[in-house]
Amino acid sequence: MADAVVEQGRLARAASPRKRASLHNKLGRKSTVAFFLTLPLILLIAALVLYPALYSVHLATLNKSMQKFVGFGNFTFLFKRETFWMVVKQSCLFAITAVIFKALIGFIVAHFVHNIPAKGQRKWRGMLLVPWVIPPAMSTLAWLWLFDPSYSAFNYTLSFFGIGPIPWLGDASWARFSVILVNVWYGAPFFMIMYLAALKSVPDQLYEAAAIDGANWWQRIWFITLPMMRNIIAITTLFSLIVTFANFDIVRILTSGGPLDSTHLFATWAFQVGIQSSDIPLGACVSLFMVPILAVAAIFILRDVSKRGNES
Repeated sequence: MADAVVEQGRLARAASPRKRASLHNKLGRKSTVAFFLTLPLILLIAALVLYPALYSVHLATLNKSMQKFVGFGNFTFLFKRETFWMVVKQSCLFAITAVIFKALIGFIVAHFVHNIPAKGQRKWRGMLLVPWVIPPAMSTLAWLWLFDPSYSAFNYTLSFFGIGPIPWLGDASWARFSVILVNVWYGAPFFMIMYLAALKSVPDQLYEAAAIDGANWWQRIWFITLPMMRNIIAITTLFSLIVTFANFDIVRILTSGGPLDSTHLFATWAFQVGIQSSDIPLGACVSLFMVPILAVAAIFILRDVSKRGNES
């Protein structure tokens, strides 16, 4: 009996160091340390993103008084409204057009800055980033003054050439052009700085070899620069597409969705339906409709990036 007790105590003492060593090894792993370091951010995202998203799904299944479960009734009601499909069309047109122009302008300006001597690059980068650094609500108020129907600086300048006055925010077509213009002005510097960083990672030896082979400027861009930047271009485009699709402040300040709902986006129309019209479940439905559209875009872009990564 005594021998059995002694043997059990010996086994317990031998197992205790092994447990401590196992715990020490787990804490010593880089993956475990990385998980604990990112845990606060994971919890913050869960609290500020995941919970509101799940709660909006719950709200979308309730009636206007939020006391009765109606299932997909709100979605069915939206699908029958012409305004909803107009908002879908305008959101897609706004996002795709703005992202294309931001990418083109950012690419051109990035090449311009990249070819400037190193001493002058810092000054140009600082100046060109100003539109992106200024809070969009503040800069959009300045654009609102530029588009003012009575005191527009644009119309005043165009009057010297016998043009105008142009109803920048009073006509549907001009209003769409105006909100896209402001979004491009605000977002192009982001593309510029991302593309500039990508250009600096392209080896100069590739351009030198292409020049020896007789490649012109366009061939060097097409066969060297673009293939080397494709992943950065794809990720930047996806990020900008998500942000542009969910844009609220520019349209809200400039047009509030007018004239005649011709510039409404998902975010602004969800605000009008959910907050101003006191139909929060219907507003949640409008905002949730962005998810499948952006999910499809993300799947195609990320799959292409992953495919090129496996090929390399």
